[in-house]
Amino acid sequence: MNIFPRKKFYIKISGIAFPAIAGLSTQMIVSIVDAAIIGRLGDAEHSLAAMGIGVLATWVIVSFFSSLATGTHILIARRYGENDFGSCSEVFNNSLLIGLLLGIFITAFGMLFSDHFAQLLAKDPVVGDLAGDFIFYRFLGIPFFLITVSFRGFLFGIGNTKIFMVSAILVNALNILFNYIFVYGKLGFPAMGVAGSGLGSSLATICDAVYYFAVTSSGPIRKNFSLYRNIKADRDIIKSIFRLSLPVSLQNVFILIGFLTFIAITGLLGTLQQAASQTVISALFLSFLPTYGFGIAAQTLVGNNIGRGKILLAKIYAFETAKIATYYTAFLGIVFIGIPEYILLVITTNHEIINTAVPALRIAGFAQIFYAYGVVLANSLQSMGKTKYVMYSEVFTNLVLFAGLSYFLGIYLNGGILAAWFGLPVYVITYSAIIVYKFNSIKSIR
Repeated sequence: MNIFPRKKFYIKISGIAFPAIAGLSTQMIVSIVDAAIIGRLGDAEHSLAAMGIGVLATWVIVSFFSSLATGTHILIARRYGENDFGSCSEVFNNSLLIGLLLGIFITAFGMLFSDHFAQLLAKDPVVGDLAGDFIFYRFLGIPFFLITVSFRGFLFGIGNTKIFMVSAILVNALNILFNYIFVYGKLGFPAMGVAGSGLGSSLATICDAVYYFAVTSSGPIRKNFSLYRNIKADRDIIKSIFRLSLPVSLQNVFILIGFLTFIAITGLLGTLQQAASQTVISALFLSFLPTYGFGIAAQTLVGNNIGRGKILLAKIYAFETAKIATYYTAFLGIVFIGIPEYILLVITTNHEIINTAVPALRIAGFAQIFYAYGVVLANSLQSMGKTKYVMYSEVFTNLVLFAGLSYFLGIYLNGGILAAWFGLPVYVITYSAIIVYKFNSIKSIR
């Protein structure tokens, strides 16, 4: 008798999750292709290590503000559940205003201090120089990126992930094209190496913002919502966006600081170990991004049902979404454990890097089995307003357990790269357990 209700849940979940996953998966493909492009440069070790620092360092700054999408998403999901379309538009307009102003400030800051930041994180000055160039060019696109963040929060809140999917396919195809052109110097442009990857990504982001403006200025969205009309700052809405977003912003920064610290720890072991770790992290996007797609579905459906006053149904959607996501990461974990060489070969053809990375990818594969359940329920907790709890859980498990254990086992005990990677499953399993415990304890939402 439970088959039909579950089928109804799965259809609803799939309708939101799969387009989001498709869009996020194109980002995953781009991450791998970008790494593959850089991995085929003449100096692959320095270039991959620099890209690892550049990507993670950029996201440490960007993620603090990009999580404004979460506050926007949660507020719009609840108002959409209440059928209050006018309030949805007001939330979006204020989110757009915040993103634009913050983006201009962050770009100026990043371009001024890119070299100093990169050298601080790199043991090798050559790696630091390359990473600094990447960061400089990548920050050119930050204002446009934060504009797209507001669009995503709005679209996810109303359950329309298809526009995001089309956008992601388009922008990431452009990303690959621009990276190829500027990294290798095609069509008459100079070969810029790692810096060209940063420039190509920024140009693709600009195109993404233009696309969102175009599709939301016509059709059903223009008919049902008053976007871009009477844009004015609303103190209460801005406070609500920041109240929900700030803990998530801090959480994402802590995640990235944890991984950045981990990359720095592997750099103490050597440039080869650092490049191998970056290769494994690139492979992990195979699970990271699709899992976030399920998290988006859970956050939307939980928020919509909270807006309708259906708390029990909100919890059911959260659990069912987490279950589906776990099937995916468990399968991927088996792939990582069984054929790691083939996964790594997509990213780099350097056999020394591959041989160093294989044991680490197997450890990461084991951690995948437990990853999705915690992440999806964490997104559900955020939609319930428990963003601070999720943040505190991340701080403890990522910075204390993951980074701390990696240093203790890999450096202090001289266990090398294999021992350093054992911190990952401890982090993932503990985080998931803490999140599940909290979610099960929730009886009502104020």
